Amino acid sequence: MTDTQKASKFMNDPDLYFVVPTHRLRDVSETIHDYDEHFWRNGHSPQMIVFDDSTPTNVEKYFTNLEQLKTRSDLFYVGPRQKEEFLGYLNSRLRNNRLEPLVKNLFRPSYGGNRNYTLMYSLGGLMVSSDDDMRPFALMEDSPESLESDEISRGRLHKVGKNGYARKSFDIMSAFSDVLGKRVSDIPENYEQGDFLLDTAMELETNATNGLTEDNTMVLQRGRVDDNAVVKMAQTFRSGTNDIDAIDFVDMFLNDDEQVSPDDLNDLYVLVNFRPVVTNKNWRMDCGVAGYDNTFGLPPFFPTRLRFEDYIYRLWIQQEGIVAAHVDAAQHHTKSNYMRNPPASEVLNEEIANLLKRKIKSSLTSVDELGISFDYTGEVTAQDAEEILEKITSLHRRALLAAHSAKSQDRIDALRLFAANLEKAFYGFEPDFFQHNLLRIVDDAIGVIRASIELWPTLVEICYFQKVRNGLPMLRLSELGR
Repeated sequence: MTDTQKASKFMNDPDLYFVVPTHRLRDVSETIHDYDEHFWRNGHSPQMIVFDDSTPTNVEKYFTNLEQLKTRSDLFYVGPRQKEEFLGYLNSRLRNNRLEPLVKNLFRPSYGGNRNYTLMYSLGGLMVSSDDDMRPFALMEDSPESLESDEISRGRLHKVGKNGYARKSFDIMSAFSDVLGKRVSDIPENYEQGDFLLDTAMELETNATNGLTEDNTMVLQRGRVDDNAVVKMAQTFRSGTNDIDAIDFVDMFLNDDEQVSPDDLNDLYVLVNFRPVVTNKNWRMDCGVAGYDNTFGLPPFFPTRLRFEDYIYRLWIQQEGIVAAHVDAAQHHTKSNYMRNPPASEVLNEEIANLLKRKIKSSLTSVDELGISFDYTGEVTAQDAEEILEKITSLHRRALLAAHSAKSQDRIDALRLFAANLEKAFYGFEPDFFQHNLLRIVDDAIGVIRASIELWPTLVEICYFQKVRNGLPMLRLSELGR
């Protein structure tokens, strides 16, 4: 078979991939086991690939758990050695030593870097991605309520262990297969259609929280959807946390007199009801439970540790001819605290990410098949810093006030520790010092993001032909039916 024939087959008969990006190799075996069983029960056998950001030391400690796992679907592993080989191949093709640091940054251990490996390895196919702390079921209320005409989903917080909700499983892969890569005219008729979804608990364009609420609703903003538009990305609904901000977990902690650690999850987000929808825009994109039509390549995730790697897709999806979907299924977020940053650090990361979202969105100049362009170059004003500090110092005062009124010494100690960590994370709340460090962080992040987007199309072309000819470096762990 010639390269041209291989390429034709590559595009006309796309493979189906299920990928799990992780940095918690210790726990990922359970994730793979649960999804593998779920796929088998529903008659699916996608190619499963674990993309591991673990250090070599942790690979040595925990890889055996994954290696010995018996799966019904083919299972592959892309870890430090395979990634090193992959980067070596890219650099050998680029033949430019000055680009090597940029390539390394684009695929560095980070929220976006690991996801960029998933895009390269699934080129030419359909990719469904779940984070390592997701599970193939959802928590639903025992007595679902009917949705209003423009409501797409509704959910509310429940105390852990209380009655009133139960697990419910959905055929996740069929739900994605119904829409990914298909024209709107060919997707199931039960899909609602509109311009975008408005979450009553979230600010629209940054997806930042409006403050902790006990319940939320996603409401469809009506608008015409082109029948010929193609669904390029989709996602399930989810229970557990509903993709809320770190600051919401802090609010839960401050509001619960019985909670003694901000890391504990004493409130669970439970779905009341939902229904599928296709939209022109998707400001509510949740890459932890997403699927992608990667037949012809997709834009890179922002290579960042700031947890806004998917924001590029919220801007990219707005171009003519492509749409997003929320499918007729839901998954559950278990919120693993293993190897998770302290809450104060997560709050800082999210505040910086929200600032960057606003700056990038307001300076967007163009969108094309494999990326976006924007004019923002990393400036941070004194007002930018002051607005963040005003919000966080208010949170700091609330924590100290809660400590003053707390009844148990454990809760008092936890609240005071959180307040101290918050002050430390935000550079002592000193305006000039905070602005100086904020500028440094933002300038570094924006420089990497802009350069990465520019280089990405070249890397997609290199990986596409190498994948057709010889495949990309990965280790087979389990064969279908073994």
